[in-house]
Amino acid sequence: MGERRAVTKAIATRYARSGRGAKKTILDELCATTGWHRDHARKALRRALVLRPVRPRTPRPPLYGEAVIEALRFCWAVQGTPCGRLLAAALPDLVPRLRRFEELRVDDGTAALLLKIAPATIDRRLKADRAKLDPRGRSHTKPGTLLKDSIPMRTWAEWDDARPGFVEIDLVGHEGGNSKGEFCFTLDITDIATGWTETVSVKNKAQKWVFAAIKEATAKFPFPILGIDSDYAEENAKPRNCSGGHARRGTRILSSA
Repeated sequence: MGERRAVTKAIATRYARSGRGAKKTILDELCATTGWHRDHARKALRRALVLRPVRPRTPRPPLYGEAVIEALRFCWAVQGTPCGRLLAAALPDLVPRLRRFEELRVDDGTAALLLKIAPATIDRRLKADRAKLDPRGRSHTKPGTLLKDSIPMRTWAEWDDARPGFVEIDLVGHEGGNSKGEFCFTLDITDIATGWTETVSVKNKAQKWVFAAIKEATAKFPFPILGIDSDYAEENAKPRNCSGGHARRGTRILSSA
């Protein structure tokens, strides 16, 4: 029946716009295809062009009420906020254990529903809670086209990640969740080839302190620093007279001397 309705709907407009002779041919084709009587085929073609209002389906009542979801949130937090698949696998052991030690006070019906909830349902019902744990707005890097265009780049040598001396740097802010005001940073410098890492505390992101930290950290490396690859946040804190080596976009190179 679904295929018959699809065929009828496809030719209904052509049938309505055709003349008497063409309509006879269309009816013959439709009757031969569907096996319908000609009178039924005519009615089907007319009904196919009638717009019918689509009524919204009445939603089913939720199977898992707020008491079940609240208990699920508690179990999810106890397990360390895992995904739905891992939490569903842990619930058969976790729920009886928590109830035995009176950490989870639910009735038998709620406990039974907790044990049968599907992983996809867990992820769907805990989606809002998981979004609250997403650490947004914590980055202190704010790239811009004006800053990128003002960064000079040297192309006198090839960047070699396999050779010691080409490092990546990053500033890690210790703002405690509030980026307003002044707070300390840690400058991390890591050699790409060897993994050698040096860290230096920085008072703030001022050029004076960041450049001093770069000189202090690079002096501790057992090999000369040939190039520095950084994100855009540190570019405005670095000096303008660096030279030597090849720089990618967002990179400042220090002289090996």
